[in-house]
Amino acid sequence: MTRTTDFLSPARLGRLTLPNHLVMAPLTRNRAEADGTPTDLMVTHYAQRASAGLIIAEGSTPNPVGQTYPDITAIHTDRHAAGWRRVTDAVRAAGGRMFLQLQHGGRVSHPATTGLTPLAPSPVPLPETIFTSQGHRQAAVPRAMTMDDIRATIADFAAAAHRAVDAGFEGVEVHSANGMLLHQFLADNTNRRTDGYGGSVGRRVRFMAEVTEAVADAIGADRVGVRISPASTVNGVLEEDTDGLYAHVLDRLKGLDLAYLHLVRSDPVTGWYRRIRADWPGVLIGNPDLTDLSTQAVARATRDMLTAGADLVALGRPFLANPDLVARLRFEAPLNPVRDRYFMYVGGAAGYNDYPALAIQSEPPSNALTALPTS
Repeated sequence: MTRTTDFLSPARLGRLTLPNHLVMAPLTRNRAEADGTPTDLMVTHYAQRASAGLIIAEGSTPNPVGQTYPDITAIHTDRHAAGWRRVTDAVRAAGGRMFLQLQHGGRVSHPATTGLTPLAPSPVPLPETIFTSQGHRQAAVPRAMTMDDIRATIADFAAAAHRAVDAGFEGVEVHSANGMLLHQFLADNTNRRTDGYGGSVGRRVRFMAEVTEAVADAIGADRVGVRISPASTVNGVLEEDTDGLYAHVLDRLKGLDLAYLHLVRSDPVTGWYRRIRADWPGVLIGNPDLTDLSTQAVARATRDMLTAGADLVALGRPFLANPDLVARLRFEAPLNPVRDRYFMYVGGAAGYNDYPALAIQSEPPSNALTALPTS
């Protein structure tokens, strides 16, 4: 991909031509039906944000035991696929393109939500409570996955990828970040296995690599991205040797010719970021860690990511609060503030589909920008 700091210029991603270098990052918002089927709210939400170069839809579980929280999406039944087809059709009609993130929560789950004992590499529970359909509950001790569980889960990921493509997605993102199941296999403190999937760094990487390989075999590697979060401690994971761990991750992945590698909260000044950029031969999506959500700060962080070698830039909360983020950045218009109280667990359109968009005339002066409701 040609290097540029002009994030509003067109970009290429495998077979796709993107209108800009901006990616809407996957954001769990708990607006699905209880069984994981996308709702009318979600059709509207994603269609509103179709001007993003690429939308990566929120994490969807490939099987029932992988569900993390109530009312998150899934992709393991025909009904799920039909619900997602409504979303992808609406986004495509609005000119957009979508990948779907495949997410298995592992120990980030609870029987009160799923009716099932969570699965994980080892019987090590979350160190904190977890939100369930019955409110916050003490985390459950997960069951260590057997070889049959591992094989079945790999097959579930591949089948979910097939369903996603059938539902109209351009591809899928394998979620190996933020303390979810694949990350639990990578991390020292959550993977205490002594078989071929635990112990040395190479063996801890094996499950994530085999899931990715199975998904690539199912739908084609150019339709598959992988999300990682080096050095993250989200959901209680701990990596003792981030540099060594992700050197092995890249060794297993870079020969697959994947669509992209997506780095969560990637600070371009860190040593591990520079080493990953130098060692990864394909498209790299950077995800800046934003504390200032002003127009100027978002634009500056985006350009800094591209200058540091990222090919595309994933933004979460800026897209959440601004359905027309691309236009606002183009015209240097103010951004809407995020209303955190409506972020998760609350349902409804508030804080989801009611963020205002701008009324933009051709070549407007800055004082000609007026906010209009989008719902």
